[in-house]
Amino acid sequence: MPDQPEMSPATKELLKKVRMMVPPMLEKFHKGMLGRVAVIGGSENYTGAPYFSAMASARLGADLSHVICTPPAANVIKTYSPNLMVHPIMRETPSSTPASSVATPVIAMLTHLHSLVIGPGLGRDELMQATIAEVIAAAREKKLPLVLDADALFLIGQKPDLVRGYKECVLTPNVVEFGRLAQAVGVDTQGDTGKKGCQILANALGGVMVVRKGGVDWISDGTEERTVVGDGEGGRKRSGGQGDTLTGSIGTLLAWRNMYLEGQWDTEGGMGREETLMLAAWGGSAITRECSRLAFMERGRSLQASDLTEKVPVAFETLIGEKEESKL
Repeated sequence: MPDQPEMSPATKELLKKVRMMVPPMLEKFHKGMLGRVAVIGGSENYTGAPYFSAMASARLGADLSHVICTPPAANVIKTYSPNLMVHPIMRETPSSTPASSVATPVIAMLTHLHSLVIGPGLGRDELMQATIAEVIAAAREKKLPLVLDADALFLIGQKPDLVRGYKECVLTPNVVEFGRLAQAVGVDTQGDTGKKGCQILANALGGVMVVRKGGVDWISDGTEERTVVGDGEGGRKRSGGQGDTLTGSIGTLLAWRNMYLEGQWDTEGGMGREETLMLAAWGGSAITRECSRLAFMERGRSLQASDLTEKVPVAFETLIGEKEESKL
């Protein structure tokens, strides 16, 4: 067992609540019930990000983890792991296929998912961006929980109404993306990218959940009640791809949140939709920061995103732990 991280009383209390959302592994559950998560991303130039996101989702405990990407990306991602289901549906310019036609089979998959991550490795190709705009609109109509990162946030900067007021949506901007979003929606965060700024941006977007990544992570839907900080110790290496562990982890926690809200086991806590959305976002931050801490302790300066992937189950066990009902 690795050294335990230092935790504040507030962090311990939040972890207790996150643990309430984690379903036990019961004999009555069948394949897929413990999480069906998809990641839309992966293009000709970017194949690592969607893999890291989907593998974090799987390593945390989702039953089924999908990647929806372009054909060139699919051929590469399939060689990374046989554990992921890879769908070569997306298209990039100069494909003559209209965005509505590309989006159709993706939208057909949405009813089979518990949560959807959009953005890792997506790129800013015009056709890709138009396609995910249609997918986001359809997911919102179906009330499917969303996690948006990277170039999906670029789209939101262009079309904020796609998510404005959608209370099943988590945005995960870094400090630079945060600033761009604030500018795009015309709000002045007064130079504050911490608690106050996070609340201002979340309110400007109608109460979506914002996870502002940084030295500490601020998580807020704009209310004081649901504004929390992720201040667990992380690693000191800022290699690319660590945010993909975050999106995949949140995706799985949102899937478990769905089970919790449906009462699919003997749940406790009586928590509602808004609180559990915040807890899923905060829990993903806590797990990712612990992955970074553990990987940095082992790898130091050489740390890479793939090192975090291997630490996801260790971080889960360290922070949350398995329920007795799940053990043989």
